[in-house]
Amino acid sequence: MPGPLQISGSVSVPESELHWRFSRSSGPGGQGVNTTDSRVELSFDLAATESLPPLLKTRALERLASRLTGGVVTIAASEFRSQLRNREAAEVRLAQLLREAVAPPPKKRRPTKPSRGAVERRIAAKKHRSDLKRLRRDI
Repeated sequence: MPGPLQISGSVSVPESELHWRFSRSSGPGGQGVNTTDSRVELSFDLAATESLPPLLKTRALERLASRLTGGVVTIAASEFRSQLRNREAAEVRLAQLLREAVAPPPKKRRPTKPSRGAVERRIAAKKHRSDLKRLRRDI
């Protein structure tokens, strides 16, 4: 867990750029729920980071525009009772979010036409189905 957050093979975010906040989590936990700060908020200033190459940074800023608040992306985790497990969950979610945001765009689809054989098979199947239904009818 300590150390840089690995996004992809060559891209990582140093620990110094990650900001943690802890608070009390709602939900089950017995008496300990009132005293333990197990809810975790992990913030990463995407707009001010120097760890991402300019191309990946602009791509991530465009794709995550709806999730950013002042250029900062925040992940909250409170599904576990343990702060440590919530920290791990938040790190995994942030890494996945950034991985998807910096991924290259998918290749453009080359439009194709169905082959003549495929068209003929489709029409033959439709004709066969039509004949079956026609034969079932009362005359």
